[in-house]
Amino acid sequence: MSAAVRLTDLTLGYRRHPAVHHLSGGFADGSLTAVVGPNGAGKSTLLKAISGALKPLDGRVALQGLTARDIAYLPQQAEVDRSFPIDVIDTILLGHWRRVGPFRAVGQELRSQAEEALALVGLSGFERRPIAALSAGQFQRALFARMLLQDARLILLDEPFTAIDARTTADLLAVVRRWHGEQRTVVAVLHDFEQVRAHFPETLLLAREPVAWGRTVDTLTSANLARARAMAESWDERAGPCRRGMP
Repeated sequence: MSAAVRLTDLTLGYRRHPAVHHLSGGFADGSLTAVVGPNGAGKSTLLKAISGALKPLDGRVALQGLTARDIAYLPQQAEVDRSFPIDVIDTILLGHWRRVGPFRAVGQELRSQAEEALALVGLSGFERRPIAALSAGQFQRALFARMLLQDARLILLDEPFTAIDARTTADLLAVVRRWHGEQRTVVAVLHDFEQVRAHFPETLLLAREPVAWGRTVDTLTSANLARARAMAESWDERAGPCRRGMP
């Protein structure tokens, strides 16, 4: 299969201090991939680079036949401001933003699509509920509904099941399987290895550097996980900027 996203000698970080070192590989078109690894391994940083929110220090991210409007990116809940006074249905309708822009009115067809997305994630009847009044699980359902409206070909999820209940997790995993069945490319940062083994055919094990990348059954081995832990324990947070390939 062709790669929807191709990474070439990719180095990412902040103030020239890398969080990801020299990563090369690709996410196949229509693939469903988990990104796992120790805390601070660069997983979220990688998603930000793929989404275009973070510029590489070195190397490149190539999107094959994709533009910004083809990407849906869901950050961690802690990064989402819920204080803005907006209700659920208007939050969902923001999924139409890239297609309708700021000046086109939202007609009944688009509103009906939003209501269908809410029903699919189990939030029918919550249309006029303020988002600040939602539980963590309900809010995550609303964000998934918004992503359904984006109709994106590349879907990036950063810890989408953290701090939500088991029923919500199961319902949202069903949405992820739906996207995979529609041949969309899905990349998700996850921590639960059993969840990864059960639902994600491909896995990237990252510890700032790639440890293993391929079929989940081949990647999440005891040897690879031990290697990732050892690499995390040897990190030097005081190390200077990475120089290889950089001016």
